[in-house]
Amino acid sequence: GWPVCMLRDDSYRGWTLDDIQRDRDNRGGDRHGIVVDPVNRLLYEFFVMKKADRGWTAMQASQFDLKTNRLRPDGWTSADAAGLPIFPAVVRYDELKRGLVEHAMRVTVVKTRRAYVAPATHFASRHTNEDYPRMGERIRLRQDYDISGFSPEVQAILKGLKKYGMFVADNGIDWAISVAPDERIPVLHEELRRVKGSAFEVVTPP
Repeated sequence: GWPVCMLRDDSYRGWTLDDIQRDRDNRGGDRHGIVVDPVNRLLYEFFVMKKADRGWTAMQASQFDLKTNRLRPDGWTSADAAGLPIFPAVVRYDELKRGLVEHAMRVTVVKTRRAYVAPATHFASRHTNEDYPRMGERIRLRQDYDISGFSPEVQAILKGLKKYGMFVADNGIDWAISVAPDERIPVLHEELRRVKGSAFEVVTPP
């Protein structure tokens, strides 16, 4: 979450970029690192990425060829448990300013099922309860859900959720949508928490 975590969380007071990159106090977390190579049109994503004295380390590394729509091989994970790329599904500042997030978003839930559905290629659970979503499950905000009482930024997200929906991408906080760590983006989670799970529907193939 750098640089926003340093600006909005007093526990990071006095930290430098180097402290964040090295995880100075071993605070842990997913520590996703995303690197886009626009010349070669490649996307690199990392899990638990940290700076070390001789370079960088990560527990997992994934490469996506942006010249194709090729997915990870079946059964492979990625920096996301579902095997999906993170970068294309993150909400960005420019999208909020345009008034519409024009792509499916990434969402996490506490409990997932030991199953996955395309475009996901991997599961990350021992649970077999069919009430739990599969990795890759596509969930869409109902068309009749009234979004008029929300801020323009949240409306941009909710419009996108009505049109494109969101993919279950990882285990984590329930109903957490990934937003770029950009200090220009206001705090949105209090508003988004007003939208309940009952406002969504699961998209299934015909």
